[in-house]
Amino acid sequence: MRVLIAGGGVAGTVAAMALRLAGHEPVVFEAHPSGGADAGAFLTVMHNGMDALRAIDAEAPVIEASFAALGVEVIAPDGTTVGTRTFDRELDGPRTLTRAALYRALQQEAERRGITIVHGKRLVSATGGVTATFQDGTTESGDLLVGADGLHSVVRTLIDPNAEPPRYTGLTIVYGYTRAEGLPAAPGVYRMCRGSRAAFGYTTAPDGATFWFARIPDAERSRAEIAAVTPEGWREFAHAAFADDPLPCAAIVAATGDDVHGGHSYDLPATRVWSTSSMVLAGDAAHAASPAAGQGASMALEDAVVLGQCLRDLPDASAAFAAYERLRRARVEKLVAVSAGADVGAAQGWAYRHHLDWSARITA
Repeated sequence: MRVLIAGGGVAGTVAAMALRLAGHEPVVFEAHPSGGADAGAFLTVMHNGMDALRAIDAEAPVIEASFAALGVEVIAPDGTTVGTRTFDRELDGPRTLTRAALYRALQQEAERRGITIVHGKRLVSATGGVTATFQDGTTESGDLLVGADGLHSVVRTLIDPNAEPPRYTGLTIVYGYTRAEGLPAAPGVYRMCRGSRAAFGYTTAPDGATFWFARIPDAERSRAEIAAVTPEGWREFAHAAFADDPLPCAAIVAATGDDVHGGHSYDLPATRVWSTSSMVLAGDAAHAASPAAGQGASMALEDAVVLGQCLRDLPDASAAFAAYERLRRARVEKLVAVSAGADVGAAQGWAYRHHLDWSARITA
């Protein structure tokens, strides 16, 4: 089948690779001209995400573009270390990299495998046929449409016009990068600081760069207001959240130049309808989680591989989509719930130790 994929991010690009292995003809349509949204953020592909990539032999480009995360240190508001955890190195991952670097690595690997990725194609509507219409007025036809178009998915509303919108988590996330000298180093670990008003985490890359993020309670603002915030505005916002704490957070923020980015955090606790007979959702379009558990990208990677397996092994799309939802829904909804709660450490066992075998057959 010719499968149109809306979205060239994590879920869409890897779904294309899995569908190609399954014998189909995927074509990826990416809204952005050169990569994807949230290019300023960074993320960690956890053990289960790396396992999903390994299932389709796609892990090498991600390893090459990233650096290893070996564990976590938890720092109390008074600056004392109150907990440490070492990641299980028997499992693949975790790997840290910018979102833009992950998109580039996956898109280049997909193209190396002969998959067409068309940039600058923002989906605006589609018929059940499937004929997709893009913002520039062009159309494309195929047998199926995969909605890997993220949190504000158009495909989700095409499948269910009454779909619940994303839910604001009450947090604004700010990301930054600095090469300033004299900052406390955290090579190979994520140092997670519990400030009096907000949470902060940072790690040191092998080249000495400090990657940091802040999760700050905040009132919801419009997308236009968020887009209008300058790097200086994000830096001042993050600095103010930690200015009174005896932690290194404020100093790290102050040492950051204009390489700082921010935005609200949303989740999608449950999507009532995942598919029609010719359309299906994957990744954040189906189940966006807050970043607290660091599992958004990894769950999207799992989706992509399982969707490919289902469309390989089952006789028609409806049966494949039903099996895919059966295999994925409970797991991802549990992850969204854990990410929204206080004890994100609860995800480490069942979420990380998840294995996908491409050769395993899917049954209805």
